[in-house]
Amino acid sequence: MARAKPDLPEPDAMHALVHAGELRVRVTPGARTESITITDGMVQVKVRAKPQDGAANTAVEALVARALGIPKSRCTLLRGATSREKVLAIEI
Repeated sequence: MARAKPDLPEPDAMHALVHAGELRVRVTPGARTESITITDGMVQVKVRAKPQDGAANTAVEALVARALGIPKSRCTLLRGATSREKVLAIEI
């Protein structure tokens, strides 16, 4: 059985939340499905990867980059490696 595509918001909505090259997100690792939702200006990211050896952080970077329509190399973790609240550096 193939995995469902992640539920992603429009790239314009994501770009509007990037301030000074940074994007703040709240992460749920080990989720059943991958998705990004925007609620009251807060970005909620759900990834399947478990929080072991940085796998969830890598998955968050890749999913956010995909939602923004930019290469993965332009989305890197700045702060919050072990926290659910993370700050990503976004190069547009």
